[in-house]
Amino acid sequence: MKVLIVDDEKHVREGIRLLANWEENNIEEIYEASNGEDAIQLIERYKPELIFSDMKMPKMDGTKLLEWIKENRPTSKTVVITGYDDYDYMRKAIHFNSFDYLLKPVDPEILNNTLKNAVEKWNEEELDRKKKLNFDQLVNKMKPAYRDRKLTHFLTSRSVNEEVFREFQFYLASEYRVAVMSLTEKTIEQFNKDRELAYFSILNIISEALNEKRAGIAFRYLANKGEIAIILWNKAEDVDRQLTEIYQKIRATFNISCPIAVGGPVSELAKLMDSYELGKEQLLSMNVLEKRETRVYIKPVLPKLEWKSLMKHNTAIKMAMQTGEIGAFTDIIQQIENEFTENGFLSWKQLLHFEKEYRIVGERWYKHFQIPLPSAWDSDSNRMDAFFEPEGSFLLEEYKAYITREIAVFLKKVKRAASSKESSIIYEIEKYVIANFNRDVKLQELSEQFYISREYISRKFKKEFHVTITDYLTKIRVEKAKSLLANSSLKIYEIANLIGYQDDKYFRKLFKKTVGVTPNEYRDSKISG
Repeated sequence: MKVLIVDDEKHVREGIRLLANWEENNIEEIYEASNGEDAIQLIERYKPELIFSDMKMPKMDGTKLLEWIKENRPTSKTVVITGYDDYDYMRKAIHFNSFDYLLKPVDPEILNNTLKNAVEKWNEEELDRKKKLNFDQLVNKMKPAYRDRKLTHFLTSRSVNEEVFREFQFYLASEYRVAVMSLTEKTIEQFNKDRELAYFSILNIISEALNEKRAGIAFRYLANKGEIAIILWNKAEDVDRQLTEIYQKIRATFNISCPIAVGGPVSELAKLMDSYELGKEQLLSMNVLEKRETRVYIKPVLPKLEWKSLMKHNTAIKMAMQTGEIGAFTDIIQQIENEFTENGFLSWKQLLHFEKEYRIVGERWYKHFQIPLPSAWDSDSNRMDAFFEPEGSFLLEEYKAYITREIAVFLKKVKRAASSKESSIIYEIEKYVIANFNRDVKLQELSEQFYISREYISRKFKKEFHVTITDYLTKIRVEKAKSLLANSSLKIYEIANLIGYQDDKYFRKLFKKTVGVTPNEYRDSKISG
């Protein structure tokens, strides 16, 4: 496995090289780049599976690099390492599917936990990709899956395949459009959770309507889960009517809502993907709160609204979490609802983004309190599907009630976990101090983190370890410094920064007072020895 470290500061790259347990995670090759442009060249040449990247860099910054990786190397796992605890950077990292977000100076334990988890996740996904490849090879021999695969490739390739054109009897036309239909997990449930039966039944209705008018061709769009693509030709003025009839027939036959959105016209088959992308954006832009009989979207429906993010409420959520009471979340939930549903509009895309961020925030708190994630969170299915009415509108109040109950259950688990760990809490504090050795950990921070008073922490810690927290932290830092002095070529000021001292003169005095020799003398003794 290969790793790329991207940072314009050489000592940061060297620090990551030194602190990470590469061999334990089967990392055999490590490359470095000082900016995004150089990183892209290395990625194209060596194809690293894991990429650590800074956000602020010359030539090409981390945001543009993450965007490029998502587009051109989506199987790689990216980890952002930055000195800026900035909401905008975090939002961008999430948007471009970054695996994790670490702050400088990097804590070795957190770095190695992230490395281990990223490698495990990549291996898991690689196994899934191989399984999917084997499955796809089998699908090629089957019908109608063969048909779906051929047409999916035809749509995504952005080139005209004459063989496919003749095989599926495309019509030569002056313009074409692509419509996108969505099938949710709730739709699949209507067919006793038989996914193949659901697609077969719905495609049968669509094909009958299209064949009657010789108006187009429909297929299961394999590039995206839960989608049917409809390629339409000629009679652009009839598109609205045709799609409305298809929607209503499916609605009447199966009592399900399968929203349809159509992209703009294109003059060439090679540009079908452009029409598809517009149709998909239309679909994601629909107002899920709106009640309407027919969910067919021809014209843009998304007003100019500010993009909303749950992450801006992190501070308020943390304060509510500290109370341990569900009542503390009432105002937060209402405020979030008001923001996300401004003017009675909530796009499907915004809803999906909220759910993604909600899970990210939730997983952090579950991890923070060392509580296992709910089994429902392990499922690949979209649990929001359960909150859509048959006609397609989103049941916001029911969804809010569900989230409120979920938070309440979590808080109860936290209280139970806290009571069971009370006897060993002082050792948890010790772990926290060790994990954060490279910064000053104050008693107030520990009090807020572990929900006990500063006086209690100070008294119990000294009783258990026979030193104050400050002295204990100094001891850890000095031991880390000794290791870095003996095993690296980092400069003294770089080591001082890595272990939490911004003033290297102070570090030199402290080291000599504690160890009996200066840092340079200690390093020389290890080299000569």
